[in-house]
Amino acid sequence: MNAWKRLAAAAALVAIVTAPLGAQVGKSVTIVDPNVAGEKELAALPHMNGALVKGILAQRPFLSMTDLHALLSKTLKPEPLEELYGRMFVHVNLNTASKEEILLIPGVGNRMLREFEEYRPYPALAKFHREIDKYVDDAELARLEQYVFVPIDLNTASDADILSIPGVGQRMLREFKEYRPYKSIEQFRREIGKYVDEKEVARLERYVAIK
Repeated sequence: MNAWKRLAAAAALVAIVTAPLGAQVGKSVTIVDPNVAGEKELAALPHMNGALVKGILAQRPFLSMTDLHALLSKTLKPEPLEELYGRMFVHVNLNTASKEEILLIPGVGNRMLREFEEYRPYPALAKFHREIDKYVDDAELARLEQYVFVPIDLNTASDADILSIPGVGQRMLREFKEYRPYKSIEQFRREIGKYVDEKEVARLERYVAIK
């Protein structure tokens, strides 16, 4: 077992008991989100250098993992990339992610890809937990959950659901809830755009829906 797998297996055991039950974004235990991580945090990751850190900071937010991979794969070869992706990743939408995007998750091959896709659509992260649990043990399930999300319903999501979105704290939680009920995603863009720039609205929009 290589280093990232040992680290992930140990930390994932913690995630089993610490992840909020209502969260719709997998709890990150061993990985960081490059869209919200600080410069020092990024620099401390395996195989990162000053140029890569500057590139990430300049080009973020990345609205898909394939966008980030396009940047990093210009410099890093597959083995270092896999190790890095054990520590840094952009969450993938369980319902819309492409095959290529899902296969970037360390340890996910064609067999597990089929299982991810078989159970679409996922109304909530709980379904992913229930179905994938048939194929892997609890530690591996918790590790895989770190990489995925199901968009939350803007009008019914709990506080825990909203706070599971990377970079969302108590202030933004209040703004999300203030404008309920949302009639359209355009309304979300307009209202949240009062508080953050257009790029940040686009990043947050990945995690939400009106159902």
